[in-house]
Amino acid sequence: MSVVQTLQQAAENRRSVYALNKNLPVNKEEVVKIVEHAVKHTPSAFNSQSTRFVVLFGAEHEKLWDITIAELRKIVPAENFQATEDKLNMFKAAAGSVLFFEDENVVKGLQEQFPAYAAGFPVWAGHSDAMSQYAIWTALAAVNVGANLQHYTPIIDAEVAKTWNLPANWKMSAQLVFGGITEPAGDKSFAPVEDRLKVYGL
Repeated sequence: MSVVQTLQQAAENRRSVYALNKNLPVNKEEVVKIVEHAVKHTPSAFNSQSTRFVVLFGAEHEKLWDITIAELRKIVPAENFQATEDKLNMFKAAAGSVLFFEDENVVKGLQEQFPAYAAGFPVWAGHSDAMSQYAIWTALAAVNVGANLQHYTPIIDAEVAKTWNLPANWKMSAQLVFGGITEPAGDKSFAPVEDRLKVYGL
């Protein structure tokens, strides 16, 4: 298999897997190495390197989802909350979470340094953040670690920052839940490629 085929196979294996447990097929250190690689090698506009990461395992991971349950309980109607709590407990049953943030001080610094591009920097920071999420998610899939991406920001932001003593300038964007795979993802449907891709000059 060529390098391209290997990369493409890894991309195909990356799916949203929700039935997760705490039995990782690799050790925790391997997960951290995967995140570290993304920290170093994910591209960013102007080489800003503005994305920040927090990796939570075990009780720290469970604490994240207890926070999410508590915060959502404040805003979700009581009659609808059981379904919400069941969903969040499903995430809590996984082995860990990777939290993604953007350092707003870096973004603001670039806006001040290059005012002509000021409007673009928050957008470009988001691009780098998303590439980091994809890189980590795909690499986890390559070692048979299941994952799914969640977005409970800004509801949980204040409590997360307080609990883990994070800088005020770190703005959270997403939470990647990961763990051992209890049930694989189901079949995936695809819209016609010809409706989504145009090629000229071939």
